[in-house]
Amino acid sequence: MSITQILFWFLSALSILSALMMVTSRNPVHSVLWLILVFFAISGHYILMNAQFLAIVNMIVYAGAIMVLFLFVIMLMNMNAETEPQKNKWLKMAGAIGSGTLLLVLVAALRDSELRGRTLEGPEGTIGLVKQLGAVLFTDYVVPFEISSVLFLSAMVGAVLIGKKD
Repeated sequence: MSITQILFWFLSALSILSALMMVTSRNPVHSVLWLILVFFAISGHYILMNAQFLAIVNMIVYAGAIMVLFLFVIMLMNMNAETEPQKNKWLKMAGAIGSGTLLLVLVAALRDSELRGRTLEGPEGTIGLVKQLGAVLFTDYVVPFEISSVLFLSAMVGAVLIGKKD
């Protein structure tokens, strides 16, 4: 067993365990922290697939910005046992039936798939690298890239002007 396979199985077990802990956690802050760990494990999978750009974007955007936003919203809500809505047993049963049905559909769809034994390989192992993305952005798509950068710059200036006090 190679180091790549060991890392794959470790990251897979970590992501599944963290996702289960996220769903079963009673404290919403702990649930968000478990979800951040899931995102880091998924970023590890992206790195194993030689997609470094996706891994970095996943860590910055999801584990960084969006999860911090979720954490602040949950902390500002200040939910405790008195203010938290009571859970209905029928809703729990409906959720269990729905997730079981989804699991059956996924297993039935993947049972006859022809992806067994195949490995993910790109030509010369350069697909997904930041160097390749930069080369394409600055050669084939330089004009749309520059237009989007001017658009983002004007949006930042507009946000500063709107937020500025007189």
